[in-house]
Amino acid sequence: MSAILRLGLAVLSGVLLGLAWLSSITSILIFVAFIPLLWLFSDLEKTPERKNGKRFFGYAFLTFLVWNVITTWWVFNSTPAAILAFITNSALMALMVYFYYLVKKHVFKMRNCLWVLAVFFTAFEYFHFDWDLSWPWLTLGNVFAFTPHLVQFYEFTGVLGGSIWIWATNIAIFKICVEKKNSLKCYLVAFTIMLLPIVISAIMYKTYKEKGSDVEVVIVQPNIDPYGEQYELNPVVATERMLDLARTKVTPNTRLILTPESMIQEYVWEHQLDYSPSLRLIQEFLSQHDSIEMIAGLSSFRLVKERTPAARSYGNLYYEAHNVALLVSENDYSQKYYKSKLTPGVEIMPFVKYFRPLERLAIDMGGTVGTLGISPNREVFISQYGTPPFAPVICYESIYGDFVAGFVRNGAQFLCIITNDGWWGNTPGHRQHMRYAKLRAIETRRDIARCANTGISAFINQRGDVSQATPYWEEAVIAQNVKANSKITFYVKYGDYIGRISLFLAGILLLAALAFRLKKRNVKVNV
Repeated sequence: MSAILRLGLAVLSGVLLGLAWLSSITSILIFVAFIPLLWLFSDLEKTPERKNGKRFFGYAFLTFLVWNVITTWWVFNSTPAAILAFITNSALMALMVYFYYLVKKHVFKMRNCLWVLAVFFTAFEYFHFDWDLSWPWLTLGNVFAFTPHLVQFYEFTGVLGGSIWIWATNIAIFKICVEKKNSLKCYLVAFTIMLLPIVISAIMYKTYKEKGSDVEVVIVQPNIDPYGEQYELNPVVATERMLDLARTKVTPNTRLILTPESMIQEYVWEHQLDYSPSLRLIQEFLSQHDSIEMIAGLSSFRLVKERTPAARSYGNLYYEAHNVALLVSENDYSQKYYKSKLTPGVEIMPFVKYFRPLERLAIDMGGTVGTLGISPNREVFISQYGTPPFAPVICYESIYGDFVAGFVRNGAQFLCIITNDGWWGNTPGHRQHMRYAKLRAIETRRDIARCANTGISAFINQRGDVSQATPYWEEAVIAQNVKANSKITFYVKYGDYIGRISLFLAGILLLAALAFRLKKRNVKVNV
């Protein structure tokens, strides 16, 4: 196979992966997207050379770079640093291919072991959930956010179950189409792997019954331009606009009003919240209605007693900045939750606790920048009026399955997502972000009220169905009953167990490869 054909196969895999993220129709391409890349690897194995490991890495890097750019090019709308993000994420993915090559060469002596590649990639996806460069946007199982009726089994596996499904299907079809494994058994295995989860999910979707009691929620989408109006609009005027919208939908049965991330435009010190004119306006509004509360998003500062990784100096004192969800009633606002899954490069500077000067490189996307303080636990809001417990999930946090499940383990019976998706403009970014929330609804079997500053705001039921989705870049207010469900799913109980198993296996395989490699080197030296 020529170098040009190899490059073509690498690019083709990247294009197929990218196209799978574009629509519900093209998402089916995910089941064959890796086949060109696997064919390329198969050819490389037939012509073993000293630098084959580098070739595996290089071609894989090209595939993943094409995929990253096609799928998440919109990040560039908010910062040119997106280029570095594309390169870094692609290199990390390609590193899993290199690890696969090492294991294949030193442990399996180049015998067929494509399952090892699936293990390493799934382990990487799990690892990518929880470190300073966390960016699980392209977790393979996320592609089914277009078609939630096909992945109802996520209540047992989470999105990593979708990742395993994708790898298993690609490998099975590859063996038939490229390796010419044309026996009836191979065909049956391939069709079973691809179709059985779909059949199971279709049955689950049709038979699932919504659980829980009704809670009436109002969602307010004020549509404030994050690049201009957010800085120019008087904070009190912004709050009044939000309250005027809420008035049009509030009824005697309303129990919760949901406003977006950073809705309160004032920067406030937490020990001086009483002086916030916006909070006083909100409490005056709530006092005119019975048994109603509001989730308000704001940026706050909090004095701390000692220096922490997120602390900044203020004279002889230290303080932390926070992205906060605040539960406000007519006489209380003591319940708060600090955003804890922070956006790399904006709200957390990677490895800043080891390299403090990196703090100065934080990207300013409005609001508070630099490393923020976080909540140690997934705080669940408890209503003083008897509304069932609910979770305040802030923006980027909603793409983390096990993280969101943590709110449910702590008692949340429905989920509230507050976000500001205006940074990316009218691009696939805000639409992808909204779709991922459907997967959280399935994993946890919790209704979701999603409030975005500039769209898309919506209600999502426990099957992942969306209702009352608002247009982008328009003022809007919607109201609906959500179900407060207390039942715990298998996934909520056990979290990303597929990821933990994959990471353990990947570690064992990599250690074995290194041991065999060192043994081989020692033999050569002794000879």
